[in-house]
Amino acid sequence: MKKIVIIGAGSMASAFSFPCVDNGNTTYLVGTHLEDDLISKVQEKKFHPALNINLPNNLIIEKYDKLDEILSNADIIVAGISSVGIDWFTEQISTHYKKNLPIILLTKGLSVFKNKILTLSEKIKKNLKNFSSDEINISAVKGPCLASGLANKMRTGAVLANENINIAKDLSSLIATDYYSIEITSDINGVELSGAIKNIYSMLIGASKGLSNLEASDDIKDKYYLNTAASLVHRSVSEMSKFIEANNGNISTVYGLAGLGDLYVSAIGGRNSLMGKYLGDGYLYLEAKEKFMKNITVEGAELAKEIGPFILKNYSKEDFPLMFNIIESICNNKKLQIDW
Repeated sequence: MKKIVIIGAGSMASAFSFPCVDNGNTTYLVGTHLEDDLISKVQEKKFHPALNINLPNNLIIEKYDKLDEILSNADIIVAGISSVGIDWFTEQISTHYKKNLPIILLTKGLSVFKNKILTLSEKIKKNLKNFSSDEINISAVKGPCLASGLANKMRTGAVLANENINIAKDLSSLIATDYYSIEITSDINGVELSGAIKNIYSMLIGASKGLSNLEASDDIKDKYYLNTAASLVHRSVSEMSKFIEANNGNISTVYGLAGLGDLYVSAIGGRNSLMGKYLGDGYLYLEAKEKFMKNITVEGAELAKEIGPFILKNYSKEDFPLMFNIIESICNNKKLQIDW
């Protein structure tokens, strides 16, 4: 099969190694320069502490100092780092990047460049062009996939996007399994945009209970807040559709795995939803972060800080009232309020 090099040893990157190995690929999991201690622990027993599971026996696990050697003849490179590491990732692969060598992007996020929203695949292409060929082949994998579920081989669906649908089809055949089903699309823009901004809206849906009735007791809210949650899901998806269309994505993508599917998983549990709960309970963002989630990365909040100032300046609050409310709550440390 293929030599797949996964860069990053966090939960999702490590979970992604399972279907890669199960397809018979020679699969490497290489930690970043910040993950040497984690890799040492994982190498000792093949046990990943965050996933709480043993990694595949045939998975080759290495520290960052071996990355250059391992990349020399890679068939596929997988970006499993956080969004803040995209520039670092591009620099690491630049000397080994050959024309149209497939890159699979697991990372979710957006950036702003020259007064424009930039997807991470666009950012990688922009960065790589400074080092190598213009012929850069990037796919994005997104969808409702919790890392622990994939690592335990729970039946999972994801979507793989590449501008060339034939490349998407070929790559999907290398990673799909009986427990990890892959849909394909050429709408990489819509898939990346949906996969990123759902983190913002999942915080809002996580705030449903606190926002459901400001006068009701906690007991009543616990029992009956789902009406509010459903209303916020509907409004969130509507805004996501407008946002994807405004940024040249396909609206139908929002109603698929990368949009509505991923929004569901994020809204019913996880870090974004938990931060939303605190905001809905009346805490200011900085207070909630310090008191409850000090050392926890909240992807939706980080994204809000990354693109928030641009959104507030260049978009209309009338078109995106929910997005404006959560961005103002995060960026300006304002109490979360919804104008119903």
